[in-house]
Amino acid sequence: MKTHEYITALEDALEVKEGTIKPDLLLTELTCWDSMAALTFMALADQKLQVSVSGSQLQDCRTVRDLIGLLGDKIKD
Repeated sequence: MKTHEYITALEDALEVKEGTIKPDLLLTELTCWDSMAALTFMALADQKLQVSVSGSQLQDCRTVRDLIGLLGDKIKD
């Protein structure tokens, strides 16, 4: 899956306007980023890419790019 495809799927899952989420966006600037959004990210990673992401991994993320980095080689640019 390409990065932009995953971001689009995440935008849909979080019910935000297309184009809202960009790789360099700080999570603190994403108004919908909360514990439910983090769970949504984790579920989407599991369902779409069969990648397990833990809560402790998410705690170290500061940007959307950091989140995408957790998906490893399942994401292509």
